[in-house]
Amino acid sequence: NLGTVGAVALDSKGNVAYATSTGGIVNKMVGRVGDTPCVGAGGYADNDIGAISTTGHGESILKVNLARLTLFHIEQGKTVEEAADLSLGYMKSRVKGLGGLIVVSKTGDWVAKWTSTSMPWAAAKDGKLHFGIDPDDTAITDLP
Repeated sequence: NLGTVGAVALDSKGNVAYATSTGGIVNKMVGRVGDTPCVGAGGYADNDIGAISTTGHGESILKVNLARLTLFHIEQGKTVEEAADLSLGYMKSRVKGLGGLIVVSKTGDWVAKWTSTSMPWAAAKDGKLHFGIDPDDTAITDLP
């Protein structure tokens, strides 16, 4: 079915990575590329900052370079949560775009944030699985 699948990772050596795959949008314009293949929009990774994968309205994500913008805020000393809120808020106010992201910093701090109605997400850290779909609806369970 339709939908973006994104992932970010931080390994034991401090390397970060991201992956973003999209299901596209219904009734897209002929020739539409979208944000996924565009580094800086659909995703970005830098070992000195962190890694991010984005989802949402591709044209809006492209216009604000959502992935790189979020990592820029982290570079400037914002927490991952502050950076996500600033970037998603900017996209919403500037180009009226909705979307979401998952980001992990080089220190292992992470967040999943979105301005759309919902966004299924999951994260694993320190033997725990964190997951949710709706805002303020997070569950945590032990990993086997």
